[in-house]
Amino acid sequence: MARLVPEESLNEHLMPSAMIHSHVDPKLIFAWQSGHSLARGSPLPVHDRGGFRVDTQSEKEVKRWVFPRLCEGLRAIAHDIDAPRHYLTLCGSNEELRGALPPRWELQPINYFMMAPAAAHATKSLPDGYRIELRKDGRVSRASVIAPNGDLAASGCAAETSDVFVYDRIETAPDHRRKGLGIGVMNALGESRTSALIPQVLVATEDGRNLYENLGWVVLAPIAAAVIPEG
Repeated sequence: MARLVPEESLNEHLMPSAMIHSHVDPKLIFAWQSGHSLARGSPLPVHDRGGFRVDTQSEKEVKRWVFPRLCEGLRAIAHDIDAPRHYLTLCGSNEELRGALPPRWELQPINYFMMAPAAAHATKSLPDGYRIELRKDGRVSRASVIAPNGDLAASGCAAETSDVFVYDRIETAPDHRRKGLGIGVMNALGESRTSALIPQVLVATEDGRNLYENLGWVVLAPIAAAVIPEG
């Protein structure tokens, strides 16, 4: 299901969360954000003060900055912005990000930047009565698992650029969990790749991290995020 992370560097990434380093190649972070924007139909990122800015202009957020590491540019933006729906994201811990922010910023649940090494592979047949549908629109693929009663049981999307293959929004409905449907979605999306040589990456929640680690994925860095809350 996966490629990349050279064999000689794999052990460097297989470490407990307390030892995870935050220093990820900025080019990889920019490539991930570009694929993430493509998957969600958002504007592509632009370079801004040591990080990357996405002018989202959605109901949820106005802008988002992603920083590969802590820098003065992040601190400057944090002090300049006082309006809600602006997000700051850092490849680092909550403690690192909190220390750079004025009190008005509110930390979000920690996430994890993950990559699938070449050894990662998982196949699992869908339960009887479930079927999977895959749609591809240019460089974006969307997979849906349909339950026997016609309900949407699981879904996800992925975007492929010349640099990365990004998985996004892999979700399983509560009534259909623990049946391997998420793996089915990942497999279907992975099979839509046109290149098996580019790295496969994603950002996972705490719960998602456990699932992907069981599939062989490795954590490259924690992802901390903060926003100024409404009201």
